Amino acid sequence: MPINKKSGPVRAKEAEDTAGDGAAGAAMAKKTATRAKTPTKAKSPARVKVPAAAKAGTKSRPSGGKSSPGGVAGEPDPAKLAAARMASLRKIVIEALDDMKALEVKVLDVRGLTDVADTMVIASGTSDRHVRSVAKNVVEKTKAAGFRPHGVEGQQDSDWVLIDLHDMIVHVMLPRTREFYGLEKLWDLTVTKRAARA
Repeated sequence: MPINKKSGPVRAKEAEDTAGDGAAGAAMAKKTATRAKTPTKAKSPARVKVPAAAKAGTKSRPSGGKSSPGGVAGEPDPAKLAAARMASLRKIVIEALDDMKALEVKVLDVRGLTDVADTMVIASGTSDRHVRSVAKNVVEKTKAAGFRPHGVEGQQDSDWVLIDLHDMIVHVMLPRTREFYGLEKLWDLTVTKRAARA
């Protein structure tokens, strides 16, 4: 049985009945019957728009164009993006610490020494309340800039507050706590040993 695109199954007799009488009607009936006999093309599936984030993971190379080391031509290198993101985070954290008058701010590069983070920032506060306020300001400023902390520890005691910002860990401590644990000495010693081995 022939199929019409619009109305489904159609019989040749029905096509003739709907076309009317005379030569024009016969031509119309023949055209309808011919249309009904020709198979219709299958519709192609709807195109799905792929988000840019998903495209970033693909490493296809367009023909004729040179691509950057990170993937498709025109896309920035992922290592450069990560470095720019880290520089931006570092700037925001340092400014947040300066805004609240944090003391003895020290930034340590711990890449290659630990998988926990790439950078550690250590700062001191003058009192429990000051340590808590400094840590709160760092959390607020980083959230406002789009860097959501994994977690914040030690806000209850406030002699040492740790803020986990994925690739950066910020320690805000009282001077006596900072002296007792000596984190910068621990990590600086490791950096010195690493330089001596190289």
